[in-house]
Amino acid sequence: MKIIAIANQKGGVAKTTTAINLAAALAELGKQVLLIDMDPQGNASTGLGIELGERDNTVYDLLLGEASVPDVVSATPTQGISIIPSTTDLSSSDVEMQGITRRSHLLRDRLRSPAAQTDTYHYCLIDCPPSLNLLTVNALVAADSVLVPLQSEFFALEGLSHLLLTIREIRQTANPALRIEGVLLTMHDQRNNLSQQVESDARETLGEIVYRTVIPRNVRLSEAPSHAVPVITYDPNSSGARAYRALAQEFLENNEKQAARIEA
Repeated sequence: MKIIAIANQKGGVAKTTTAINLAAALAELGKQVLLIDMDPQGNASTGLGIELGERDNTVYDLLLGEASVPDVVSATPTQGISIIPSTTDLSSSDVEMQGITRRSHLLRDRLRSPAAQTDTYHYCLIDCPPSLNLLTVNALVAADSVLVPLQSEFFALEGLSHLLLTIREIRQTANPALRIEGVLLTMHDQRNNLSQQVESDARETLGEIVYRTVIPRNVRLSEAPSHAVPVITYDPNSSGARAYRALAQEFLENNEKQAARIEA
């Protein structure tokens, strides 16, 4: 199981939208996906149809050692996607984890323990909170790579620098193998000169790590969570659904190329 953290300390950049819809697009291609909702707001859980009353065991219980991975995994209505949900209880975990040894390794240790039984999944996507707190650090320490949604707006690249510095620190201290999976331009409006300028700057500055696929501003993407389904289910022919399908294809192509390089 490859673990990908979806992270950006800036809120409103489509982290949760990307986590839900990339998972759905990968599942549509026959992959088994585990999504971990590390955001106390629990939007990924809600967006995949897990009602609050159904979240008896959550990522909070997993981190604090009160449950193992099989105890906290829930099936979702979307075939091929399972989720470890969250609730607002997770908002207090930063304080509660302070006294724990190796507190930044808690998620990594839980996912890699023999009891985790994660070998049925191809990919694990972690929806991180919109801050560089201990929850995000746990996700980065546990992950093989980081996918960074980047909103096509002014100051986008400036905010990205803080995340890249954090990733470098994690590499130096806790997870030397951590790499950038890719940077995904989101909320892109082709008619807007600013969106085009941000895309141009991102590709010039970051090069090949920026995905060819760009996620457009799309009403259907905004509406789908209120129906507790991915956009691929809600409106399969919308521009948002087509974009996330293209992202899943590009994501898998990149992973196949990486695997081939490792084997070589």
